[in-house]
Amino acid sequence: MRTVLKWLLRIVLALALAAVVVGIWKREEIQRLMAVNSLFSEEKIVHNFSHMDEAFLTVNLPRGNGRTWELPYGRGFDLPEGLDQWIDERAVTSLLVMQDGEIRFEEYYLGTTSDDRRISWSVAKSYLSALFGILLNEGAIGSLDDPVVRYAPELTGSAYETATIRNVLNMASGVTFDEDYLDYNSDINRMGRVVALGGELDDFAASLQDSFTEPGETWQYVSIDTHVIGMVIRGATGRSVADLLTEKVIQPLGLERDGYYITDGAGVAFVLGGLNFTTRDFARFGQMILQNGTRDGQQIVPADWISASTWPSAPTEPGKVGYGYQWWIPVGAHEGEFMARGVYGQYIYFDQPRGVLLVTTGADRKFRDPGVSAQNVEMFRKIAQSL
Repeated sequence: MRTVLKWLLRIVLALALAAVVVGIWKREEIQRLMAVNSLFSEEKIVHNFSHMDEAFLTVNLPRGNGRTWELPYGRGFDLPEGLDQWIDERAVTSLLVMQDGEIRFEEYYLGTTSDDRRISWSVAKSYLSALFGILLNEGAIGSLDDPVVRYAPELTGSAYETATIRNVLNMASGVTFDEDYLDYNSDINRMGRVVALGGELDDFAASLQDSFTEPGETWQYVSIDTHVIGMVIRGATGRSVADLLTEKVIQPLGLERDGYYITDGAGVAFVLGGLNFTTRDFARFGQMILQNGTRDGQQIVPADWISASTWPSAPTEPGKVGYGYQWWIPVGAHEGEFMARGVYGQYIYFDQPRGVLLVTTGADRKFRDPGVSAQNVEMFRKIAQSL
């Protein structure tokens, strides 16, 4: 009996030691998975959105040694009625309003500061669109109507095999992908766990086999489409998106602080939502776009690309929100009104005729409630009209 107990004790000790070894070996992955599982919890979401480098692998986006693009402060204005209530209800963490290149309003909420580098979520998609337009203009990519597999052959045999670049830019790939952030087992949340555990998003994209329609026929917001654009860019140039974005967009902007991208386990940038910048540095990108791609006389993004990419070219339903090449066009938009938009309340809103730019970050856990998106646009328009 004693011999049996000794062997059982040895087995238990061996298993405990193995668990400790695995825990140490996989500690970072386990910590990231735990962080992801509580990323959007009510008590942590505000902090997490300013400290995404604590939960994910990242790559730096250095601002370079250039002169900072100064954003002068202009006179104040009468804030529209209901703004304070909207800020509270939408868990806004920062709001910056610019007109004609001057800051007319800037404030930070819920304990955040101007130094916080906040997660962009899908605002990052519009940054990638800008980079794509530069590379298209430079000739690195032949045509929007090229098949994606021409530049990303690893997608051969996947649901993306017959899709063109234009299809994925328009979110009209036809690929089946569940974007429900509230469903633990949805594709978007499975993808998040791939990133947290150091997996590779290229493999994830190539594993998608099902389509619900032919490419180009129907608009359906599919975030993995943006990763495919990143695959096209990497395949066309042989360079990383982080390096290209830094060289061609970030450093010419004269940012205050370095930014960073979340990456997967292979060091590939999480291009569909992983950019982190300060609110004022988001505004610098926005002001360049508002000025048709220029900063201090330098053309950073081709003006014709900005015009084309912010036009509602995607096959969305009539009378509904419009979509271009990774840019949103609000319902009832006038010419020159468009926006970059991310979940939980991240926006860069443009009203070109008025020279108005708005940047807002948030931690709005009710962002999917009926009418919230329309209410946000309504408030942006009220602000623009109040200037």
